[in-house]
Amino acid sequence: MVPAEGSPGGREDAAGDGGFLLLRAPESGSVRKQGCDPFAQTQRSKLQHRRARINQQINKEMRMRAGAENLFKATNNHKVKETVALELSYVNSNLQLLKEELEELNSCVDVYQNDSESISVPMIPLGLKETKEMDLMAPLKDLICEHYGEDGISFEKEIKELMELRQAMRTPSRNEAGLELLMEYYNQLYFLDNRFFPPNKNLGVFFHWYDSLTGVPSHQRALAFEKGSVLFNIGALHTQIGARQDRTTLQGVDRAIDAFQKAAGAFNYLKENFSNAPSLDMSTASLNMLVRLMIAQVQECVFEKVTLTSAQNDFFTQLQIAQEAARVEEVYSLVHQTMTQAHVKDYVPFSWATMVHVKSEHFKALSHYYAAVALCDCPSVSEADFPEQDKAFVQFHVTMPEGPSLHLVLQDPEERRKLGKAHLKKAIMRHEEAMRIHSLCKILRKMDILQEVLSFAHKRSLSKYSEIDHEEDFFETGDAPDIHPKTNQRPEIKSPNFSQVKVTDIFHRLGPLSVFSAKNKWRPARRVHLARGENGFGLTLRGDSPVLIAGVIPGGCASEAGLKEGDYIVSVNSEDCKWSKHAEVVQLLKSVGEEGVDIGVVDRRLVAMSSGGALLKNNKENSRKSLMNSKSASTLLAWSKKSKRSKSSTYSLPFTTVGDESMY
Repeated sequence: MVPAEGSPGGREDAAGDGGFLLLRAPESGSVRKQGCDPFAQTQRSKLQHRRARINQQINKEMRMRAGAENLFKATNNHKVKETVALELSYVNSNLQLLKEELEELNSCVDVYQNDSESISVPMIPLGLKETKEMDLMAPLKDLICEHYGEDGISFEKEIKELMELRQAMRTPSRNEAGLELLMEYYNQLYFLDNRFFPPNKNLGVFFHWYDSLTGVPSHQRALAFEKGSVLFNIGALHTQIGARQDRTTLQGVDRAIDAFQKAAGAFNYLKENFSNAPSLDMSTASLNMLVRLMIAQVQECVFEKVTLTSAQNDFFTQLQIAQEAARVEEVYSLVHQTMTQAHVKDYVPFSWATMVHVKSEHFKALSHYYAAVALCDCPSVSEADFPEQDKAFVQFHVTMPEGPSLHLVLQDPEERRKLGKAHLKKAIMRHEEAMRIHSLCKILRKMDILQEVLSFAHKRSLSKYSEIDHEEDFFETGDAPDIHPKTNQRPEIKSPNFSQVKVTDIFHRLGPLSVFSAKNKWRPARRVHLARGENGFGLTLRGDSPVLIAGVIPGGCASEAGLKEGDYIVSVNSEDCKWSKHAEVVQLLKSVGEEGVDIGVVDRRLVAMSSGGALLKNNKENSRKSLMNSKSASTLLAWSKKSKRSKSSTYSLPFTTVGDESMY
């Protein structure tokens, strides 16, 4: 198999991070046995199947509502209007019930968590966008015949392979194999866009996708909608992989951090490169919210990593943990503000907003708890280390605490106990507020693991308060100031690395993409019989894949046969030469006898590409954004644009060379 021009190398078998191989059978179509689980009966797959069923029901109800509304506007019959109004009320009621059912599915975050018996705060994953099955056989065969002048039937194997790949990516497995499957299809869309989407017409097919959050269907003819939806699912799958990690181990925390950072990168990339999306889950406001949510979950994992690797009785370590917790509270507060904005809160699940609010209060409580532990449980440092401890403690609070100076507080154990008691009092108040907010959400009340985490933290703070509370304390516990947020590992937004999964153009038999693409048009291939004269064939060849007729000698054999300058040689004696090198074509011509040779040539006529990078045109259809003309082309696909044509060489044949051209 010869890689197409612009392909990242044409790898047929590539080992991924998970140690698996992408299976490709060039002679019998692509068989996806890894990275896809269409019949898996896991809790997650059952949840996704329920989501697909609800999406179909929402689609049906919305079509019924549209028809009823049109009838209501069109009729003047009073009784008909009453009947239609009653029917509309039923339909709207059904839609509301379906919306609530879908919101409950989106709130089933416990399904995506790991199976470990350890207790950890659950993360928020995203469900995948659902899409309808597509039949591309007829439209692609017609375009191949019309645009490329090829027999569309001969490309049925390639079309079937593309359809199998699309079908497989609808149910990716929740691992690296599933991610590479989505990446492979996304990269194939680059070739599909350049092969089959001319700038002045569409393919005649609609891409149907359902909103991940609302279930509302959207459909467009433009391939940009398909690309954006697949990219969204790449980010969503990263969230599911991150949520399933066992974060009680250092390795699990690192994997979760990496997954959520990549999810943030996918959503951020989608926000920056696609605009005016038809579905709410891909709107700028929604993607901005998702990026912030992923960053907050990364910050939460960083906090867990610090608690796993830190010494228990070290004063500086406990201060660091408290500041990490304050940083988590800060980012979750920002996410909660984003989720409660007017144009976002209507479609974000209420349980998500509630959980984010609960986490904000929970980690604020933890920041005060660890501050109390640092003050009450950690032994005083030596005189040599005191200046460093004093400096760290001065920068610890947002505002200076009431009472004695911090220098005196650190030296006096009783003052340390008093300030620690104030921090514990505030921690208990925040724990109780988190539990109160948690109790307001019916869905979260069913989440036992979250209830256990909140209850455990609350009881731990109460126990610590009872431990340091003395009966003879007659002073009123003061109000502890908030803790200055600080982190030693800032989250990173990792953009998708599309070049990681190298693919071969499924339709490579059409020829090099630089010539045989949707933007170039030519007359159908014509067959010319060429005989050798006394002075050779009378033509000059140049370039590779395909070889170009750079010049025709007037009055020579080539001129009399009808060959013209600018023709591309696509076959020699019925042997396909679109991918042939210069030397290979010359060798075929060299072996010609007195009977001559049949040469297939095409005469290309260029058609200018339409401009525009927005996702929607005036008719609300996506324009096809050129990958290589994007402002962030280096991060888009990292595919080389350099031409792979090699300069023609000099061969020991009866011809002369002029520059880089070979005359025969």
